[in-house]
Amino acid sequence: MEIVLPDKSYEIIVKRHAIDSVGEWIASLWQNKKIAIISDEHVFPLYGDRIQQQLTDYEVCHYTVPAGESSKSLEMANRLYDFLAEQQFTRSDAIIALGGGVVGDLASFVASTYMRGLAFVQIPTSLLAQVDSSIGGKTAVNSSKAKNMIGTFAQPDGVLIDPETLTTLPELRVPEGIAEIIKCGAISDASLWKDLEKLTGIQDLLAHSEAIILKALQVKKTVVEEDEFDNGSRLLLNFGHTIGHAIENTAGYGTISHGEAVAIGMVKISQSAEEKKLSPAGITEKISAMNQKYQLPTRYQPWEAEKFYNAITHDKKARGNSLNIVLLKEIGQAYIQKIKLTEIKDFLIEGK
Repeated sequence: MEIVLPDKSYEIIVKRHAIDSVGEWIASLWQNKKIAIISDEHVFPLYGDRIQQQLTDYEVCHYTVPAGESSKSLEMANRLYDFLAEQQFTRSDAIIALGGGVVGDLASFVASTYMRGLAFVQIPTSLLAQVDSSIGGKTAVNSSKAKNMIGTFAQPDGVLIDPETLTTLPELRVPEGIAEIIKCGAISDASLWKDLEKLTGIQDLLAHSEAIILKALQVKKTVVEEDEFDNGSRLLLNFGHTIGHAIENTAGYGTISHGEAVAIGMVKISQSAEEKKLSPAGITEKISAMNQKYQLPTRYQPWEAEKFYNAITHDKKARGNSLNIVLLKEIGQAYIQKIKLTEIKDFLIEGK
């Protein structure tokens, strides 16, 4: 699969055991570069040496950050800038982001800002990163006010996805990636939704992960190619995220996973839209049932509508006095609804 954009195109490889051919892949992309592998304390011990051993033609160093959302910060980015400077990295060098979404977002943000931009590639090892954050070119760290508040658009030179890495992913982390797959089916691919209905559960999905990942990526590829800089149709990828990000923010990053928050956000926004006749009857029940099938939550307690509203008003998706929210016409078809910022309060009322 290839992402084709006006200023840059790159290939996404989805293949079991692809991590054992990283050396050939990097050689096809880069020559004469110093490479920094940025990973975390959980992932690097699993795959770091395996990858470094394939890069004998390069000068390679690595930096591991603590696992978890707290590493997605300007403070950690600054540590990485210092590390790259100590290693005498220049604009002709490169970064490999090896890990889940936190590592991918952080490493690509650092790559895009250090000396005004280094080349980088993504090797996502979590399902969430494989189907969502590793492609599309959004890089970011969190501020104290909101998730992904500080970021850039920067496309990688390539993305390598090995579904076998999911076998080392903690079982509790798999559903959060499935939340994004459910989202992709809901907004744009009814056939993907049907696939999810036919599968018996998480283990069955993992057994068919290559095909499922490719379908989810196709949804994102289409939207990213239409709207690289997130000004129009790419907003469709935010289904469930407006409320989901507010939940993450108020709970404290790391308290609830991104996927869990998005799953709840999809249910809540659809429930309110259904009541307002903005989405069809029964749509919320379909989303709730799919969440439950893949061990994702449908509710969050305590429900603090005022705190969620305050978080949303700080969210980068709020433009002036209005907000674009994503709603479903039916499974497989989404649309963008522009509302007054204050109207989001109606979507946050518990029990409606």
